[in-house]
Amino acid sequence: GSFGQVTLRLGVLHALSHGGVPVVNTPAAIERCVDKSATAFRLAAARVPTPRTWTVADPVQASAILAALHAEGRAAVLKPLFGSQGKGLRRLDPGMALPDPDEVAGVYHLQEYVGAADGGWFDWRVFVVDGRPLAAMVRQGDHWITNVKQGARCHPASPAGVLGDLAVAAAAAVGTDYAGVDVIRAPDGRFLVLEVNSMPAWRGLQAVTPVDVAQALADLVLARLAAASPASADARRVG
Repeated sequence: GSFGQVTLRLGVLHALSHGGVPVVNTPAAIERCVDKSATAFRLAAARVPTPRTWTVADPVQASAILAALHAEGRAAVLKPLFGSQGKGLRRLDPGMALPDPDEVAGVYHLQEYVGAADGGWFDWRVFVVDGRPLAAMVRQGDHWITNVKQGARCHPASPAGVLGDLAVAAAAAVGTDYAGVDVIRAPDGRFLVLEVNSMPAWRGLQAVTPVDVAQALADLVLARLAAASPASADARRVG
């Protein structure tokens, strides 16, 4: 939607939350996730491992950051501050320059490009619900953008272990009740969080996992409603 439409919808969510209606995800969590700079700050503050990331408005400063990466022989990914589904991403390899400020709405959100560990184009999407890694998939693309909407193929994966723990920590860092966490394994073997999505689609994930994602979300909402009911409040007061 337009900036005005998105603002209005978030305002409605804030009003519902203020009125005591359980909202999953909360408007504050959504705001942290739709703004990639806010996500990056929260992840860094929680010490969740991510690629190096910068958000600046000054094109001179942005050019200096890009030049420093290029001097290391590294590329950068220029992302829209507000964007999804892999739209508007640009990879700036050594020798490439920044676009003009009006092409990026006056904000440069730069993230160090990380190639997958085996040199291929793939990463993981981990679906976190209520503090647990519910399901996961590998997203394999024909180019470096691995979003399902950009044609990536989905393969089943286990959400257990380091991958799940990292996704849960990332979701907690931004305060989401549920989230789709994108993780990549760098050539040095480290798992790094690329993004946290507070409104993740799960059609591709559902196609490769036996877990009923919709049911898990419905159960979460029902549990929150039960916790907020007058009967639950009375029971807590009696206890």
